[in-house]
Amino acid sequence: MSALGHYLEEEGLATVAISLIRPQTENTRPPRALWVPFELGRPLGPPCDPVFQRRVVLAALQLLERQDGPVLLEDFPDDDPSRQTDPNWQPPLTAPVSGGAGDTALAAALETEVRALIGAHQRWVEQYCRTTAGVSGLEIAAAAHYVAEWLRGNRPQSPRAGFSAPLLLRFAIDDLKAYALEAAAAGSTKPSSSQLGDWLWNETVTGASIHALRAALLNDEDQRLRLIAENFMIPGARVRTKG
Repeated sequence: MSALGHYLEEEGLATVAISLIRPQTENTRPPRALWVPFELGRPLGPPCDPVFQRRVVLAALQLLERQDGPVLLEDFPDDDPSRQTDPNWQPPLTAPVSGGAGDTALAAALETEVRALIGAHQRWVEQYCRTTAGVSGLEIAAAAHYVAEWLRGNRPQSPRAGFSAPLLLRFAIDDLKAYALEAAAAGSTKPSSSQLGDWLWNETVTGASIHALRAALLNDEDQRLRLIAENFMIPGARVRTKG
């Protein structure tokens, strides 16, 4: 987006970028940019906080009024308020459903866990009247079954026309992550993003399943699967290193 800003400016269109990775923005030197100290995927800060998000947007737009330059890079002054932990939050599952040592057992446990989260996720949908799960186009139980089949060592065909099996696997995993995180955030408490992430990646079968799939596919013969496993399944900060 920083490089695109240069092209747009050459055509007479003023631009401002919101930067999540400051060193990258320093290298590409867009005409105007606001760096924000938020996690990747949240350029405006926490979800469901329009007042805070409006502050971020206004801070970015105010750079258009500046006359100095030719390169402006400002830092947004405040951290994401949702990073504050909530001591009253309790996860919807107090303990992960054990899948045993084998991938077959883990696959069965994944489907069980998704069913166990139905009530909590329904409360989220009723509370916020929306969900970000559904990019695969599958019902959540079907998405869980599709991922479980990959865990079992099968290579299921994509059930959706126009979507390759590897691409649908990526989208089904995205749905499982969104579904679990939304279920965990339902209710009156406000868990921080780190609380939710710790729970998902360290205490759930969903997280364990995605870790297992990533490890299994990193050396797959299919280049598409290798790229998906390396770049899209797990946030970099949550990837487990050997040893």
